[in-house]
Amino acid sequence: ELGLEQSGHRTMLLSEIDPAAQAVLDVRFANVPLIPDVRDVSDLRGVDLVAAGFPCQDLSQAGRTAGINGAKSGLVGEVLRLLQEHDPKWLLLENVPFMLSLDGGRGMLYLTARLTQLGFAWAYRVVDTRSFGLPQRRQRVLLLASRSEDPRDVLLVDDAGPPAKASSGHSAYGFYWTEGNRGLGWAVDAVPTLKAGSTLGIPSPPAVWVPATGQIGTPDIRDAERLQGFPADWTAPAGGNGRSNGARWRLVGNAVSVPVTRWLGGRLRRPGRYDPSFDAVSRPGERWPRAAWSMGGAVHRAAVSEWPLAFDRPALMDFLQFPLHDLSRKATAGFLARASKSSLRFAPGFLEAVADHLARMEARGREHAGAG
Repeated sequence: ELGLEQSGHRTMLLSEIDPAAQAVLDVRFANVPLIPDVRDVSDLRGVDLVAAGFPCQDLSQAGRTAGINGAKSGLVGEVLRLLQEHDPKWLLLENVPFMLSLDGGRGMLYLTARLTQLGFAWAYRVVDTRSFGLPQRRQRVLLLASRSEDPRDVLLVDDAGPPAKASSGHSAYGFYWTEGNRGLGWAVDAVPTLKAGSTLGIPSPPAVWVPATGQIGTPDIRDAERLQGFPADWTAPAGGNGRSNGARWRLVGNAVSVPVTRWLGGRLRRPGRYDPSFDAVSRPGERWPRAAWSMGGAVHRAAVSEWPLAFDRPALMDFLQFPLHDLSRKATAGFLARASKSSLRFAPGFLEAVADHLARMEARGREHAGAG
């Protein structure tokens, strides 16, 4: 909502069931009606754009219930209901790239087929937040559809290729301390994707290793908000203080990067003209590409990258405004144990730095115990 409003759009109606998210929306969009349950949304008069997100697993469920009045599966079913009952000019969906491979791509096939049946032309594209000058390696699928307009002229017309390298500054590496067995979410001079929670469902910030100082810590929630393009303390109305900010981390992880929707909102107001000369028809059974479109017939693979724009990115440590919080002894020990047993290859000096950090945290714990 913030990015769309920054590009000249006006929010007319919100639907959000999460109490923490409602608390933020009540403050940041104080004069906008908010309906907690999307099933109660029934009037979209005057609405030109319906923007929605839903768990990608909804697509898997919807594919199994496609014969029941079209779709009866969680939030994606409600999106399709609204499209059947109303005629907005645009539909904008956001989801994780996993939606392209979920159930072997059958969920995505279900969604796009339903949109086509409802008379929509559609286009989608994986977009990387780093393209917009934020040091967060975040890839998300944006799907834009319309019954009357060409979504390619909005979503696919900009393509700058990979952004310029980060400016000079202190090198740092982002990783997920909740992982270590099969992957790290490793990011150079950036943080990995900010997530609503770990595999255990616990909101967990990524960690940052600063080789020059040996520090291993986690970003402040205010910097996490900034890494998504929000002002610091944007989610403060959700409550929490100090390190007790689980609800705020969840909201930040679920959010869409502000400059991404600001760019898209600008293009909705000023479409370009897409050239499909380099696109090719996607054959049945092929994997879903990173970008594609259909004007009601065949599916075409779009020859565009994940970087619509190419803003310069600052080095991560130049971007962060608040001190890192030292990764706890328990978190460090768990990560080191998993990583040491794995077959992963690590950057030179990384595991040694983790071990040194653990030793420091254990020594600090002994000092506190002695003082007590």
